[in-house]
Amino acid sequence: MSRLKTLIWPQVILFGDSITQNSFQVNGWGSGIADKLARKCDVVNRGLSGYNSRWGRIVLPRIVHQDELANISAVTVFFGANDCALQDKNPQQHVPLHEYSENLKAMSSHLAKAGVPAGKVIFITPPPIHEAAWEKECKLKGCPLNRLNSVAGQYAQACVQAATQCGVDVLDLWTLMQNDGQDFTVYLSDGLHLSEKGNQFVMQHLWKLLESRVAHLPFILPYWGDVDAGVPENSLLCDQ
Repeated sequence: MSRLKTLIWPQVILFGDSITQNSFQVNGWGSGIADKLARKCDVVNRGLSGYNSRWGRIVLPRIVHQDELANISAVTVFFGANDCALQDKNPQQHVPLHEYSENLKAMSSHLAKAGVPAGKVIFITPPPIHEAAWEKECKLKGCPLNRLNSVAGQYAQACVQAATQCGVDVLDLWTLMQNDGQDFTVYLSDGLHLSEKGNQFVMQHLWKLLESRVAHLPFILPYWGDVDAGVPENSLLCDQ
């Protein structure tokens, strides 16, 4: 009897900090992407709460490496919300602006060497920061305000520039959420992390970039109505 061919689902890998880690919660942007790709692709959450691009650069080779890359359709790289923490207020997470940019470029380079070309990579900038709301969160933890929206904007700009230099797409949340003077605070739950509206915003805009990368993916395994009821093996064990 011939050996059955193992089904290998394509993957979309979401790599980033808590905004990625939390994206699989109810109505999260990651779960929204996963729902759109059900039966076509595995959406893999590799969000690491509290991490910055320095730590992300170090661990990425442990998360994405060539031995497992035959079927990766896309990778999102979403750091900056922790990198932009003020050095004098939060030195543990702060990463200098220039290093942040270099870390993003290094991650893109690693992905390319591991078999994920620039055309499959999407950078995502940090979202804006609602300072008044985040200051309340900081005070609850016994610390002063440790992030500023203007500084987050500098990191967003650096992310966009790094994406251009690497030849990868970028989703500039910091700019998009503040376009035309709109009230960006509705997109944030605590001044830093995403609200339900913020998750929906990210999902909708990210899907515009992802769709072309996954549109070719077929439906894995036959539609139930197409299964040969008499001899289901004929339908379910055939190569796709």
